[in-house]
Amino acid sequence: MFFGRRSLMRTALTALLLLAVASGRAEAPESTAFSEVFAQLAARLVGVVVNISTTQATASSAPKGGPEAQLPAPGAPLDEFFRDFFGEKGAPGGANPSVPRAASLGSGFIIDPSGLIVTNNHVIANAEQITVTLSDDSTLQAEVIGRDGVSDLALLKVEPKAPLTAANWGDSAKTRVGDWVLAIGNPFGLGGTVTSGIISATARDIHSGPYDDFLQTDASINRGNSGGPMFNLAGEVIGINTAIFSPSGGSIGIGFAIPSAFARPIIDQLRATGKVERGWIGAHIQPVSEEIAEAVGLDKSRGAMIGAVDPGSPAAQAKLQPGDVILTFDGKPIDRSRQLPRLVADAAPDTMVKLSMWRDGKEQEVELKVAALNPNRPAPPPPEPEKPKPPPSIDALGLKLTKLTAELRKQFSLPETAKGVVITEVPQNSPGATQGLRPGDLVIAVGHEAVGSLEEVQQKVAAAKKSGHKNALVRVEREGNSRFIALPFEAG
Repeated sequence: MFFGRRSLMRTALTALLLLAVASGRAEAPESTAFSEVFAQLAARLVGVVVNISTTQATASSAPKGGPEAQLPAPGAPLDEFFRDFFGEKGAPGGANPSVPRAASLGSGFIIDPSGLIVTNNHVIANAEQITVTLSDDSTLQAEVIGRDGVSDLALLKVEPKAPLTAANWGDSAKTRVGDWVLAIGNPFGLGGTVTSGIISATARDIHSGPYDDFLQTDASINRGNSGGPMFNLAGEVIGINTAIFSPSGGSIGIGFAIPSAFARPIIDQLRATGKVERGWIGAHIQPVSEEIAEAVGLDKSRGAMIGAVDPGSPAAQAKLQPGDVILTFDGKPIDRSRQLPRLVADAAPDTMVKLSMWRDGKEQEVELKVAALNPNRPAPPPPEPEKPKPPPSIDALGLKLTKLTAELRKQFSLPETAKGVVITEVPQNSPGATQGLRPGDLVIAVGHEAVGSLEEVQQKVAAAKKSGHKNALVRVEREGNSRFIALPFEAG
């Protein structure tokens, strides 16, 4: 007997789902039919999902960007195609713009029978009135318990006449690429809509904030789905649908959800105090490339390299230095540099944590006390200017380096507080040019040690070359921002 392509695919998918059921990863359905698996889940879960609409007094107070508002920071790759899920904003301007109008349509889900509801912060942005529509079409007015713009999460409260059906949290950390998921929400204001798909990727960074760690799915999600839940086959919430990649604003099978492992602690804080408090250590970090790893003697690219330390910060008090590579934080390994900001943010202020770091070719352990993040913290004062030393220009690491003089400060618009030696020539197609260096950049350190003269540069480069590495770790500064790069030693 021959089967068509659709029949084979249907049979294979049914087998996979039944395998998940048999292994305990989903509740056993009454029927073995493929459609029955999702039908039973949808029937059980649709009641925990709500539709959310908001009104505001005037058109001028609508969230900036309208229905096409972009989620990533300006200038991020492909940012014009990343969109949040603002619904239609009601009818276009009328004769009386002061009349209340619909500002946004979104989704949410119930986490407590008493009426606590999770959604995205951007769904309720600038709202004067928030209306929640339950699955039975009854409506309730909601108040905001707390919101967090950094994570784009918000917690609402309604007063139901009877206890509501609530969702259960799942552990997104156990989610694998290829796992089946269901998304339920309010696309385009149509009401409860169920779609299915798989987890396409994990730990996605879409440049929307400092703690990006999104789940990616091909389940169809559109405007209005924002704030709605993503369920696993056990019927647990493992994500909160937040953004899509789309040239048109409609689903093309690339959607993003906030993982439950990230969202749940934030919601717990909002529930307890109405606000979110994050940890801070005052270390500015950058990724560790393969070249940088080789230059500092690491076995592979891992950890987060410190580029700068704020004076008086916990990092400064623990004597962390630029050039240190943080390998673990509170016992948790750091494979990618962007994991560290989230780990620090999740740490409770005033707690002591241990860090393992790489310095001078060996692993060391330090302990520091996490402080509370103050988003209004003033910028650290500029460093004291260094007394100039008058050496001639030299050629080192494929660059022409020159003593920093008053004339060069003026030529390259460098501040009086600038330190180091200035790059005055970067040959075309050289390693420095490939790394984006240009005349006017400052070399402020070689390895972990600051340099203030050409003699010091020569000494540090010679010492690094003698160690047997192929590359020298160089810290460069431009417009007050510093970063480390690895430059190969010149032949001979």
